[in-house]
Amino acid sequence: MTKYISLLRGVNVGGKNKISMPELKTAFEKRGFENVVTYINSGNILFDSDLGLQEAKAACENLIEAGFGLNIAVGVITAGHLTDALDHAPEWWNRDADSRHNAIFAIPPATAEEIRAAVGEAKPEYESISCYGSVIFWSAPLKTFSRTRWSKVVQSKAVYHLITIRNANTTLKLAALAKGCNAK
Repeated sequence: MTKYISLLRGVNVGGKNKISMPELKTAFEKRGFENVVTYINSGNILFDSDLGLQEAKAACENLIEAGFGLNIAVGVITAGHLTDALDHAPEWWNRDADSRHNAIFAIPPATAEEIRAAVGEAKPEYESISCYGSVIFWSAPLKTFSRTRWSKVVQSKAVYHLITIRNANTTLKLAALAKGCNAK
């Protein structure tokens, strides 16, 4: 059995694509996923399954479309891959309290390298970026945030539908939950 983390893209943001997390948990359990846990209202679901990664992703997308009427992109990552990525996060990521730190997850079939090429190189005077597997680590000081290239990724029609973003706190909490810690 594999521990997965499903990252729904664009749910419960600005009153759009509303999904109740308790209802989502129930739907995942009815689908046969085990040890289902949701974390915060932005569409993070941890679950165990015997399905392969692509099968789990397809099952999640089908479940959300059939049960909630939403055709949204879903990133699915194994807990092991997330832990491995965090073990290889650059030393500057999530270190400076006066900066924003995000993990940008490429949603397959897109890759982190393709996303990075489409957005372009970071502006080193304003931001830092590093890839590991399907995760792009990005940090930028709050005082110069608006000058960064990567802060505009959410406005990019070329790549925005291929990614889902979580801040460092959420990303680290998901990794902790995957290891069996309780949400607080």
